Amino acid sequence: MTRGEVRSRESAGTVLYRQIGDQLEVLLVHPAGAYNRRAPWGIPKGQPNPGEDLEATARRETMEETGVIAESLIAVGFVDYTRSRKRVHAFVGPAPVQAAPRCASWEVDKAEFIEVSRARRIIHPDQATLLDRMLKVLAGESLDPPRDVAIGDQ
Repeated sequence: MTRGEVRSRESAGTVLYRQIGDQLEVLLVHPAGAYNRRAPWGIPKGQPNPGEDLEATARRETMEETGVIAESLIAVGFVDYTRSRKRVHAFVGPAPVQAAPRCASWEVDKAEFIEVSRARRIIHPDQATLLDRMLKVLAGESLDPPRDVAIGDQ
């Protein structure tokens, strides 16, 4: 896939984090269904409705899949899946203090805050870069080069 090609599927999701003591956790979901039993976890995400902007999509999908209502978010660009034509736009932000994720949709069978080093091991490989971007945001680092390039272009 070359830069500028149209993707067949776009989605948007959130990378919500919380600090519990000295442990950083991130909200991940696991896809439902027997065929997904061994599938990797991922960020809550989904496809935009007609006319819906990407941040609104990310907020809606997070609420629909986990019951968590995202607060302030920062756009951190997108990742392109290497084995499909899927593009995932991501938004990073702190989870609300009272956040209690639950499986709020038939699409997921687990919704949990997971410690970031474990999250890195179980997240969809093409989404792992989003954890790096979250850590950069938390460290106050810039996200350049611009995050409008495919993972393979970086």
